[in-house]
Amino acid sequence: MNHDYDFLIIGSGFGGSVSALRLSEKGYKVAVMEMGRRWTPETLPKTNWNLRRFLWLPAVGLRGFLSMRLFKHVMIMHGNAVGGGSIAYAQTLLVPPDRVWSEGSWAGLDRWTEVMPQHYDTAKRMLGVTTNPILGPGDRMLQKMAAANGVESTFYPTRVGVFFGEPGQPAGRSYPDPYFGGKGPARNACQACGACMVGCRHNAKNTLDKNYLYLAEQLGAEVHAETKVLDVRPLGSTEDGSEGYEVTVQPSFGPASKRRVVTAKNVVFAASSLGTQELLLRLRDDGSLPKVSEQLGRRVRTNAESILTVRYPGIETDLSKGIAIGSGVHVDEHTHIEAVRYPKGSDMMGSLFTALTHGQPGWSRPLAWARAMLSLLVRHPVKAIRSWLPFGFAAQTVILLCMQTVEGHINMRLKRPWYWPFKRRMVSEGDRIPTYIPAANRFAEAAAKATGGVGGSSIFEIFFNVPMTAHCMGGCAIADSAEQGVIDAQNRVFNYRNLYVVDGSMIGANLGVNPSLTITALAERAMSFIPRNPTGTVNAVL
Repeated sequence: MNHDYDFLIIGSGFGGSVSALRLSEKGYKVAVMEMGRRWTPETLPKTNWNLRRFLWLPAVGLRGFLSMRLFKHVMIMHGNAVGGGSIAYAQTLLVPPDRVWSEGSWAGLDRWTEVMPQHYDTAKRMLGVTTNPILGPGDRMLQKMAAANGVESTFYPTRVGVFFGEPGQPAGRSYPDPYFGGKGPARNACQACGACMVGCRHNAKNTLDKNYLYLAEQLGAEVHAETKVLDVRPLGSTEDGSEGYEVTVQPSFGPASKRRVVTAKNVVFAASSLGTQELLLRLRDDGSLPKVSEQLGRRVRTNAESILTVRYPGIETDLSKGIAIGSGVHVDEHTHIEAVRYPKGSDMMGSLFTALTHGQPGWSRPLAWARAMLSLLVRHPVKAIRSWLPFGFAAQTVILLCMQTVEGHINMRLKRPWYWPFKRRMVSEGDRIPTYIPAANRFAEAAAKATGGVGGSSIFEIFFNVPMTAHCMGGCAIADSAEQGVIDAQNRVFNYRNLYVVDGSMIGANLGVNPSLTITALAERAMSFIPRNPTGTVNAVL
C-alpha cells in the first residue's frame, strides 16, 4: 500500500522533534502535525501581559504558546507551538538520580543505568547543554537563602540549553552555527534578559526549532503548523495497524470544511503527556483505537511540586536579570529548589500568589491564610499591600520551584462533567497530590526573614488544594504488558503495530527534576530501535 508518509508524528515537542530528525536521517518520509503556531522573534510577546500571544485558549481568541489547564487535582502548564514546550520552558536540563530507573512501571525492563548515559550524552550535545555562567541577582539571593537554611554547600548553577557565546565577548554578539558544523542556524549570545519563558527574542535559547526540528526540516521533514489531529484509525481490513493508518486533520483555527485525511505507515504520538493522553482516550473511547490499554491515563505524575515566592517590594536591584532558572539548592535528599524568574514587566503570574501560608491542606488552610494575611498587615502594612499587587512582581521576586522525588500520582479519564454534560472533558481522579511541602515552606519562611522579603504561596494551593506544575509526566507509561502500561520498552503501543508514543507520557516514575532532558534521551533511545529505511536515502546530520 502506498502511503502519504512513512511516519506521521503528532506534536513537535522534545519527543516529536527527536523522532522527526532521527527518522529523517534514516531515510523515511516524515510529517509533523503541530497544533500550535510557528513563532519568530518578531511575533513573540514582549511580556506575559500580552495574553493573546502568551496563553493558549483558542475558544476565547488566545493563540499563544502556554496552555494552563485546571483540574480537580492539579493546574498543568504545557506548551503548544512548533518546538512544543521548548518555546516556553526554562531550558533547565538535569539528569535524574539513578534510583528512578528502579522505581515505577519501567523497573527491570532494561539495564537503564548502563544504557541511558549514552542517550543523555547525545541529548546534551544536541540541546547544547552547558553550565550557566550568569548568576543574576536572583541567583545570588537564592544563595543567601540557602545560607539562612544551612544548605549553602548544596547551591549550584544550573545546566541549561542556552548559547552564551565566547567568554569576554559582548552579549548579543552573532556567531555562525556553534553546534552542528555549519548545518544549523546562526546564533546570538545570551543577554540575560530573563525572558526565556516568555519566548527568547534574542536567538540565544536552544529551542527545538534551532536544533532537532531545524535539522529535520533540512532533511525534508514536513512540519505542518496550526494543524490539529482529530482521528487516527487503522487502514485496510486489519485492526492492528499493520497496513498503516489514516489520520484526519484540520486547521487549529479553521473551519471543519477544511478537514482532510492523510495516510501513514507509522504514527508517533508526541503531543505532550496531557495532549497524547487526551487524544488517545478519545480515539479509544470513540472506537478508532479500541484496543489501547486500560492503563491509559493512569499513574500521571507531577514531580510532587510546590511553587512559592519571596518578594522584595521597593528593591532597587532588578531580580529579573539572568536566565529563567539559573541556580538551585538541595534542601534534603528528596527535595530541591530552583530560583525562577520572568523578565521585567512580565508580572501576570504575580496575580497567582498571596501570603505564605502554612497548615494542612484542605478546608482549614484558607483560615491559616487569613491569619497569615492579618499578621503581615499588622506588622508591615505597606510592604504587605505592595507585595500582593502583581505590578513589579517580576523585577522584585525570586520564585521558588520546589520538586521532590517522592512517589505519588493521579489518574486521568474522559467524563461528562455535571456543569457541561454536552461534551466529554478530561478530568483527574485519585488521591490528592501534596499541595503543602513543609520543607519548602520552612525554606521560604527562613529565607524571607533572613533577606528582608515577603514569602508567598500559590492561591491554587490554598483555596483549591491544587498544586501548579509544568512537569506533567506519565499516563502512557512504559511497562512489560498492557496490564501494567500502555507501551512496551521500545515505545510501541500494546495491541497495535506501527504505533508509538514518544513524549512525557511514557515516563514510568517520578523524576524529581525538570523532565525535558530525560524525555529527549528516552526519545533518542526509542528511535535507536527503528531500522534504517532500506529504500530511502540515509543522511545523518551528526
